[in-house]
Amino acid sequence: MTSNPQPVASRDLLDDCVHCGFCLPTCPTYLLWGQETDSPRGRIHLMKLRREGRETNNESFIRHIDTCLGCMACVTACPSGVQYDSLLEAARPQVEREAKRSFGDRAFRRLLFATFPHPGRLRALSWPLGIYQKLGLQRLVQKSGLLGVLPQRLQSMERLLPPITFGSTPLPPRIPAQGEPRKRVGLLLGCVQRVFFGGVNEATARVLAAEGCEVVIPQSQQCCGALAEHAGEEKDAMEAARRLIDAFDASGVDTIVINAAGCGSAMKRYGHLLRNDPSYAERAKAFAAKCKDISEVLAGLEPRAPRGAVPLKAAYHDACHLQHAQGVRAQPRRLLQAIPGVEVREIGESEICCGSAGIYNLLEPEAATELRDRKVKNILQTDAEAIVSSNPGCLLQIATGLEAAGRPMRLMHLVEVLDQSIREGKRSN
Repeated sequence: MTSNPQPVASRDLLDDCVHCGFCLPTCPTYLLWGQETDSPRGRIHLMKLRREGRETNNESFIRHIDTCLGCMACVTACPSGVQYDSLLEAARPQVEREAKRSFGDRAFRRLLFATFPHPGRLRALSWPLGIYQKLGLQRLVQKSGLLGVLPQRLQSMERLLPPITFGSTPLPPRIPAQGEPRKRVGLLLGCVQRVFFGGVNEATARVLAAEGCEVVIPQSQQCCGALAEHAGEEKDAMEAARRLIDAFDASGVDTIVINAAGCGSAMKRYGHLLRNDPSYAERAKAFAAKCKDISEVLAGLEPRAPRGAVPLKAAYHDACHLQHAQGVRAQPRRLLQAIPGVEVREIGESEICCGSAGIYNLLEPEAATELRDRKVKNILQTDAEAIVSSNPGCLLQIATGLEAAGRPMRLMHLVEVLDQSIREGKRSN
């Protein structure tokens, strides 16, 4: 650990904050603890003190940055246009350079980054985990209380394990458009998404093809680097960004479609992430401009495929990295409301994070659980029959909360609802 604090962000960005307090009601950690230092303006003040050499308590600074979810609700709420995303992106690598973490903390973080960003390793791991589920061992372990002897982080990881299915077929390199082609798009497969949520990728490809899009799926694509960037592992994030840019540049697509909010928010910031890389700066900016959430792409196309009825009262959950980091909020609702039979229910405090936040629910399980239960309470105040979202991490987080509350409910990705509607439309024609 260095004894002399180093600047964590530019003075201009720090000075944009006028400490008005509009961010406070939207900040999850401020709502939980009511501490100024656990609010966006409080963290910005600490960054400013640190830049000026007046903040020398490394442990305190590191802890307040660690507890930030990076949900960016403050960016949406701020009337002064403070770029908290850029400030946090500068602070987190500084924290990782200086933090003197315990052996257990370091080992757990290494475990996460040795598995999650690597689809091949995740796939290998899915087999024993799938058997653990299929044989009923998971339910037995949960009922027995054996989980209670594990560290809380490992307990959280076990509870967040999604239902695992075997025998899925990888998507081909190209899926032709149905009817007259009107768009050529690339599809991001993701890491956790392709291994544990392959059905969402398949539904995405089907819906895009049904709407006249030729879907190109670069087989060499790897991790987008979102988890590394959110955790301050800047070098790994930059390497992942370069690899992904290379993979998609070779495909020659006009648009890159993303169905996981966390990935989308990271990829749209590649221009900023690689701004000082002379070989990639311009390519990264052009790449980021091509990145679109699936809801943005579909909302921008006049519907071609007939929509069949899907009788469903659906509570739509806004993923933070979609509504705050990407500013995408209206498009998913428009798509849902256009499906016959779907009734969209709004969730109270929709701007507040569910506690998932990448790997936050694994690193900070206590705070994440409080936020999860708050979200579930708001969901249960609706008469919804299902939860719909655009981010797999959110769906897993909410599922554990509903299970804990004894109110399990159907959870669907937005594109799965659209896929079901298009299938119904084809049957009725």
